[in-house]
Amino acid sequence: MNKQETLDIFKKIRAGAISPEDALQRLCTEPFEDLGYAKIDHHRELRQGVPEVIYGAGKTPEQISGIAGAMMDKGQRLILITRLPPEAAEILEKNLPLKYHKTAQIGMIGEMPKPDGIGKIAIATGGTSDIPVAEEAALTAESLGNEVIRLYDVGVAGFHRLLSRLDVIMNAQVIISIAGMEGALTSVIGGLTDCPVIGVPTSVGYGASFGGVAALLSMLNSCACGVSVVNIDNGFGAGYLASMINHQRTQ
Repeated sequence: MNKQETLDIFKKIRAGAISPEDALQRLCTEPFEDLGYAKIDHHRELRQGVPEVIYGAGKTPEQISGIAGAMMDKGQRLILITRLPPEAAEILEKNLPLKYHKTAQIGMIGEMPKPDGIGKIAIATGGTSDIPVAEEAALTAESLGNEVIRLYDVGVAGFHRLLSRLDVIMNAQVIISIAGMEGALTSVIGGLTDCPVIGVPTSVGYGASFGGVAALLSMLNSCACGVSVVNIDNGFGAGYLASMINHQRTQ
């Protein structure tokens, strides 16, 4: 249930279309639905503006199908399933209207909304190997109503590649910088722009990168102002946060 649907209930009470007791019963039964293996938070959209997202890793296709089905029954317009393995997606596609994005390992049920953010979200990667994390961020942001511009393989080993798209960097409302190895791209972008920069360290790199820890520490220690950092490979978290920033309007 979203804010508009809740407001409609209040309007129906005022108009006498439903009783306060009926409205209370509906609101009380909405907060979560217990499936035994999952408790679905149907009030998430009302509280936060975004409905619950299904984290696919570790769940069986049957569990994912049950959760998605319950969400569809409640009228959720777009269901996002992150970290969905290809073999699970293949099973789910037989029973659900699922659109699967293999590179990002994201499944979607429903139609993408039209962009309604303040501006554009730019997503830059250090290399091609970072694209799976970048696509997770990009599809998350797009599913939340944002226009996304992708700048892939613009790392500091060829700094001129980033400078050739300086117009995008300078005009973005928020930038997601995704890099493995030493993670230097985030500091560079942070020093070029006046908008918030979200760093995403990836597990891409040789042995001493420690599975993304080296990039994580580099980004956390960035001397550029306006840089925040999410966890290693957390494209979803970056896309979600970027959407929140891109929808903050001065009242």
